[in-house]
Amino acid sequence: MAEFAHSAAGIDIHPGARIGRNFFIDHGTGVVIGETTEIGDNVKLYQGVTLGALSFPTDEEGNLHRGFKRHPTIEDDVVIYSNASILGPVTIGRGSAIGGNVFLTHDVDPYSKVTIEKPDNRIRQRTPPVEHGSTVCHGPRRGPARRGGTQGAGNTPVDR
Repeated sequence: MAEFAHSAAGIDIHPGARIGRNFFIDHGTGVVIGETTEIGDNVKLYQGVTLGALSFPTDEEGNLHRGFKRHPTIEDDVVIYSNASILGPVTIGRGSAIGGNVFLTHDVDPYSKVTIEKPDNRIRQRTPPVEHGSTVCHGPRRGPARRGGTQGAGNTPVDR
């Protein structure tokens, strides 16, 4: 069933995950829910959410330790927005909202709102294209000319 859901909708839910009533995934592509995840009632996820593990611990001989909780617990009435990643055996408290693109590896108290700080986007002004007849040149080339281009002819467009 899990493989069918993944191939049909792009949603990967491990069959060991425990999911409560009225669970809703909106635009589910890329949602991943790990084996020991527990999801309460009335939980809503958006696209790209990962409820995953940090890693598999190993013993001295390199054997994987299994059979213990490695994934998040999401309590009732939680909303997790697009591309949030919640990793490890953490608890997201009842009634919380986790914002888009948040990366969490620790518990969140009930009725909390978690968001990332406003990103500091860098916006550069592009040079407007210069029209040469029916061809558009995007300003002087930087770097070596490509094969087939015109090189060293003043304002002639290079590599149309």
